[in-house]
Amino acid sequence: MEVVLIVIVVLAVVVAGGLIVSYNRFVTQRNLIRDAWANIDTELRRRYDLIPNLVETVRGYASHEREVLENVTKARAMATAATGSPAEQAAAEGPLVAALRQLFAVVENYPDLKANQNFLALQTELTNTEDRLQTARRFYNANVRDYNRRVQAFPSNIIANMFKFHEEQFFEVDEALRGDAGVPRVDFTGASPGVSFGDGGTGEAGSAAAPPTTPPPTTPPPTTPPAPVDDDAGRDVPPPPAPV
Repeated sequence: MEVVLIVIVVLAVVVAGGLIVSYNRFVTQRNLIRDAWANIDTELRRRYDLIPNLVETVRGYASHEREVLENVTKARAMATAATGSPAEQAAAEGPLVAALRQLFAVVENYPDLKANQNFLALQTELTNTEDRLQTARRFYNANVRDYNRRVQAFPSNIIANMFKFHEEQFFEVDEALRGDAGVPRVDFTGASPGVSFGDGGTGEAGSAAAPPTTPPPTTPPPTTPPAPVDDDAGRDVPPPPAPV
């Protein structure tokens, strides 16, 4: 009887210890997710602060691009007002990223604006913010993925149900604002390597074709006249005439 009690006590201690460890791990993971989301929010706020100065700088050179500038301003206001779940925040970020891409596409038509030092500084800061935002997003999503796996898996899902640990939402937005246009493509598949900055709609690399070569003239081989032959009397008989 005492042995049975000891076994029961040991099992109870082991189960209780497992519950405590699993619960504490859930708490730790949830705190990591909250910290990761705070980093995302910081980078988003930094981007929101940069956009008004960017819009005003562009307005000084392209004031007639009113629709583009208004789209950026409205999208920023919607994103700033979105304070709900990560999924709701991500939904508000989509139009803002699209509006900023349109703005930078318009900037390409204004060389003076592209050379403006204030605009270049804002563009660089915005690019750095985008890089940090994507890093924070990947870190956040990695923590959410590990946490949700434990919420769903057995036996940790028992602890999750007991203590109301629910699945967290991912934060999915477009990647950085810049694309890969203008990157040269190197082609080693043809007869000679070439570099192309765009196929111009032809699908071919932009390397020049080699000039055609003319085969060298051929010279007929020299002919050797046949040697004279002897007749029955031992006299030389001239050879027959060569064909013309």
